[in-house]
Amino acid sequence: MKIQLALDRMEINEAIEITKKVENSVDWIEVGTSLIKEFGITSVRNMKQSFPDKTIVADIKTIDNARYEFEMCFEAGADVATVMGVSPLVTIDACMEVANRYNKLVMIDLLNTTEQQKRDLMKYKQAVFCEHVSKDQQEELGASNDGVVENNLYGPDMTIAVAGGITHDSLELLRKTLNPSIVIIGSAITKAENPAEAAAKFKRVEAK
Repeated sequence: MKIQLALDRMEINEAIEITKKVENSVDWIEVGTSLIKEFGITSVRNMKQSFPDKTIVADIKTIDNARYEFEMCFEAGADVATVMGVSPLVTIDACMEVANRYNKLVMIDLLNTTEQQKRDLMKYKQAVFCEHVSKDQQEELGASNDGVVENNLYGPDMTIAVAGGITHDSLELLRKTLNPSIVIIGSAITKAENPAEAAAKFKRVEAK
């Protein structure tokens, strides 16, 4: 199980400094949507230059204009880029084609997808599927991702990621219910009093 550090709502330099503190305990580094929106594709380029040996995720949340956006991310050094699962399938087809051409990965964000949409997406065997409780759901509705995913559609050969308010306790539950390949953790590390200690604690849970 890999730990993906989500970096959002901060300056690029702050994101780099936090990542330096925790890089030994994280596997993938996510350049969050807010970083990309505020600072552009430079944020992806800077993170890859700062951490060339880490897998960099551009959380661009593409929903249209797929070829242009994915090529832009991969040219900037991203190893993974995200597309919304509610996008038209032709958009996801384009994302997959670009990723294959660059030898990179697609992460499909399943936020607000229906069960039928998820079933339609299962054909993309090479993608990473991200079960996601949104920031708005967490902040406005108090929702949390305790990892209990009903009607699990995933085969044993599929790569699953989980995001949304993950804590040390919920990570234990996630392993029992969904057993994700990737857990995406943001504020539980970045807003911790001691980010390095918080990340190391997640790493210890992951290593069990």
